Amino acid sequence: MRPRTAWQAMAQRPLRFLTSGWPWRSLGYLVTGVVVGAAATAVLVTGLVAGLSLLIVLVGVAPLVGVVLASIPVAAVERRRMRLVDLDVMPNPHRALDGVGLRARVRTRLAEQATWRELSFTLISAAALWWLDLLVLAFCFALPCFIFAALEDPATWPWAVFGAFVLLASPYTVTSWAGARAALTRTFLAPRGDELGESLREVQASRVRLIDSFDAERVRIERDLHDGAQQRLVSLGMTLGVMRLDIPEGSALAAQLTAAEEQLSAAHRELRDLIRGLNPPVLADHGLVAAVQDHASRFPVPVTVDLQLPGRLPRQLETNVYYLINEAMTNIARHSGARSAKVHGRYHSDLLVLEITDDGHGGADPDSGSGLTGLADRLTALEGRMRVSSPAGGPTLLHVEIPCHFG
Repeated sequence: MRPRTAWQAMAQRPLRFLTSGWPWRSLGYLVTGVVVGAAATAVLVTGLVAGLSLLIVLVGVAPLVGVVLASIPVAAVERRRMRLVDLDVMPNPHRALDGVGLRARVRTRLAEQATWRELSFTLISAAALWWLDLLVLAFCFALPCFIFAALEDPATWPWAVFGAFVLLASPYTVTSWAGARAALTRTFLAPRGDELGESLREVQASRVRLIDSFDAERVRIERDLHDGAQQRLVSLGMTLGVMRLDIPEGSALAAQLTAAEEQLSAAHRELRDLIRGLNPPVLADHGLVAAVQDHASRFPVPVTVDLQLPGRLPRQLETNVYYLINEAMTNIARHSGARSAKVHGRYHSDLLVLEITDDGHGGADPDSGSGLTGLADRLTALEGRMRVSSPAGGPTLLHVEIPCHFG
């Protein structure tokens, strides 16, 4: 899978990481962080000093309001800078203005929680973050240069080794701090659920309704196949059995009838497996663990199932989780070339954690339009998330987290 963050790039391929662009992107992130942080600090200090100095005559309110609003462009710059080390775009959390003009802008922005979070981040950045950026850069580059320049006595060679080690490790040091800084920035600046807008919430609700309608349609198809096509195949088998009573043994027609019965039996088995896959009775009767074990017992790739749950999930969630695991296993059979697989699941703190692994050739990429796209869509409707680790040559790990509560 193509890494989306500097941390992922460093963790997935630590050696190839050195020849990629991620260390340079992380370095650029910290260097620009120093520049932006210093500029933001100058603006904040100037505004605060002016505002507090003039507050006694009430004129200072305007500079203080300006300090609050100045955090908005600072946050906008931070969101753009984050693209250096985190490719997932953060939407703008601010809503449309309630009117026109400066007064409407000030009134709208001061009423938003996002503005105050951005102010908090700007203050933290001015007080600490850009200083830490500068400290990391100084440790990685200025310190080794200082050590090398100060070396005159051959007896001080251990310091040269230390300086060389610091310099060689600098890509990992810089990227580690850049990833931590980006994660902190996302915590403050990413929009909250109530700021995504009514349209996005409706998209989420419509996706849930769509998946629910698919599940209902699947149950209807299973019922129609069971009551219709399957019964007709049974009836046809009985008719062929009656015909055999009137046909002499060993005749050519008897041989053709035997072939027809074999084909009918195969079709009946395939239809029965299809019906079981559409709406497995074991899922309704015995729950998720038994249903996954039953599916794994008939799977073409040997699968080890290690699911431990404290009870039964809500029926709708249980069905969705079953088909999510089913779809992940189908991807393994179709695309991985694996010789074995494992389904591991535990429940921790209102979170169902699943890990589905295989020893195939790897290279699974959610961005390539593979079967992982369907899994991602189903998880989005369940408010879950997934991570995929699939280096070339394998193995592949699908890590899934789904919020849930047991009754």
